[in-house]
Amino acid sequence: MKYFFSIIGFFLFSFIGLAQNQLWKGYFSYNEVRDLSESPNRLFAACETAIFSKNRTTNDIKTLNTVDGLSGQTISTIHHSSQYNRTFIGHDNGLLLMINEATDAIQLLVGIRDQTGGIPQNKKRINHIYEHENKLYLSCDFGLVEFKLSNMTFGDTFYISPTGGQTEILETTVLNNEIYAVTLNYGIKKASLANPNLIDFTAWETFNFEYWKKIVTFNDQLVVINNNNRVYRFNGGTAFEVLNLGQLGLDIRSRDTNLIVTTASRVFVLNESFAQTLSIQNSMIPDIDSNFSCATIIGSTVYIGTSNNGVVETSIENPTAFEILLPQGPAKNNIFSITVTPKETLWATYGDYSQFNNPYPLDEYGISKLTENVWLNIPYEELLGAKSIVRITVNPTKEEEVYASSYFSGLLKLEEDVATVLYNKTNSGLESLVDPGNPAYGPDIRVEQTAYDKNGNLWVSNGLIANMFKVLRANGQWQSFSVSNVISGFTSNNRMVVDKNNTKWLATLDEGLLAFNENYNNKLLKITEGQNEGNLPSSAVQALAIDNRNQLWIGTRKGLRVVSSVDRFINQDEITTSSIIINDEGLAQELLFNQFVTDIAVDGSNRKWIGTADSGVFLFSSNGQETIYHFTTTNSPLPSNVINDIEINGVSGEVFIATAKGMVSFKGTSTRPSDSLQDAYVYPNPVRPGFEGTVKISGLTSKANIKITDIEGNLVHEEISEGGTIEWDTWAFGKYRVASGVYMIFISSDDALDTTVKKVMIIR
Repeated sequence: MKYFFSIIGFFLFSFIGLAQNQLWKGYFSYNEVRDLSESPNRLFAACETAIFSKNRTTNDIKTLNTVDGLSGQTISTIHHSSQYNRTFIGHDNGLLLMINEATDAIQLLVGIRDQTGGIPQNKKRINHIYEHENKLYLSCDFGLVEFKLSNMTFGDTFYISPTGGQTEILETTVLNNEIYAVTLNYGIKKASLANPNLIDFTAWETFNFEYWKKIVTFNDQLVVINNNNRVYRFNGGTAFEVLNLGQLGLDIRSRDTNLIVTTASRVFVLNESFAQTLSIQNSMIPDIDSNFSCATIIGSTVYIGTSNNGVVETSIENPTAFEILLPQGPAKNNIFSITVTPKETLWATYGDYSQFNNPYPLDEYGISKLTENVWLNIPYEELLGAKSIVRITVNPTKEEEVYASSYFSGLLKLEEDVATVLYNKTNSGLESLVDPGNPAYGPDIRVEQTAYDKNGNLWVSNGLIANMFKVLRANGQWQSFSVSNVISGFTSNNRMVVDKNNTKWLATLDEGLLAFNENYNNKLLKITEGQNEGNLPSSAVQALAIDNRNQLWIGTRKGLRVVSSVDRFINQDEITTSSIIINDEGLAQELLFNQFVTDIAVDGSNRKWIGTADSGVFLFSSNGQETIYHFTTTNSPLPSNVINDIEINGVSGEVFIATAKGMVSFKGTSTRPSDSLQDAYVYPNPVRPGFEGTVKISGLTSKANIKITDIEGNLVHEEISEGGTIEWDTWAFGKYRVASGVYMIFISSDDALDTTVKKVMIIR
């Protein structure tokens, strides 16, 4: 089989200038280092979906993520070409990304990813990049791909199995103008680079039939790691054992006179005589508990990539002194949920469960906290054994008191960032699930979400038991309430919210929506599928939000519904939800019909931010009739269309979006209304030439009236605020862009008792 990349597979990424885009910000984890590369003056570290580098001259750390132009796809390997000053990033899906280090321009080279010549999508992974004489050789899961550095285009693809079919290429190297490729199933194949017909599989001969996984050229010899985790060198065709690693060999590379071999717990350094000169064990490094992934040497400095602590730096001369290179970020990219407090602190959790609310296999990831751009990652070892932590609730009157819901262990209380109590069936009203047919389920205490009512009581959703509603009262007493009279069996719990009447609304996996209020004779209602049962599109309810008009928005696995007022629970014995019907090019359509809704957040303007399981994020107007934004991986820095959670900082308007591959935020006009106009302000001010954004007027009261005039008093814009911020596109009622000059902004509250005047200068 033969195939040529006949199309130049790249395009200039449209987000080259995105780092200067003030609307987006990235919050990525740099803990898990998958590969390293280097130039004489800089170290490059590839993480799961982002990269960072260290300038060895200035010690500056630089990060790159989707906001800067990366793809958000899972990174498999990295290579820096010092000759061309380009950094190449390979991905699991075949995407090759190129960064011009001189200009910071990023190009997406899509020739492998988008190739349709019979290569399965799950076989396009780029495993390794090797540079030789103005070419890159890309070892992929289907074959070997050539990339020409002279004109930055893909060359030939080599299928080198004995039949010319596809086969996994793990790594390549060159020795004496012959290229050696380690295959998964056919040993080491080699061919002469002088042969002009390398696309013919018969040009490749078998150098060695055994099973190998890593290869490098060192001191004019081939050095390999076999499947038995032993290092060999080849003298001609004869293999000589160099080192018995004793565990899985993860990485091997040669740098000047050093051969570096990495396992999960050790880094070995050998000289040109293959004598061991250095051995570094992860147990030697204080304050980290991490496996190694790879290592390299620049000059006399050793850099070790780790699985959850970034890069460890030490020196060959003094390998007992260590420095950790780790940019600020959360512990992991796949954040399950986030919580933003009134004081602008963000909490992140990583525990999760399957689509059937199964938390197994249980995780031990800990939790993270972001305060004033500083991340605090609290490890599992400090959380009293609480596994699979899924949500955080902060005491609204005592922000240093935090409750973490564990979907296995119960409810964890933290005070001043220190875990103090783990509530379970031995010291609280919480109950573990019971399944006589499966005793292994016995220890599980499934707490999904907690929420405070207006009396300071903490309500707890305790799943898969009859007494699903629990409350930890302000006086420290526990109380339970059963739901067995409205559900057919035990069900898993999802989100929970408490409304202004202290009604608890609880989403469930397969029993729809439960509503409960103990102040109305323990009134309990169930809303589920069916026209006469509540009109939900699915009994699997995922998300709940109460908006600024006390409407309840309900997200299910098959669409969206709304309860027109939470007061209906008090006044009615049955509640029927409503769909939102929109006009789509003349046709009446149901908003988000059949969409898997994962989260709903309401901003200060009562607009709805809605996350989905595979379609990114939508921003709808307050009534859902207008789609303001639809963000996906193709038109925004979202690293994934799988949205786990959305939270809004009501003070700054920053909208945090947690995805399966990292968290980003969007800075729009989502601020909550102020109590007065005394802190109203305008930005940017002045508006300078070339500015393409909008002027924002913030610090507004609800339903404030804003009139903007030129210096002569001519009205150019007028608007009523919904939340705490409005935007002006600097056009006069959409007719023309206003000219340079000073513009007056007259602001008055809804009752006209509070007024203020601001100015903005526009320079064209």
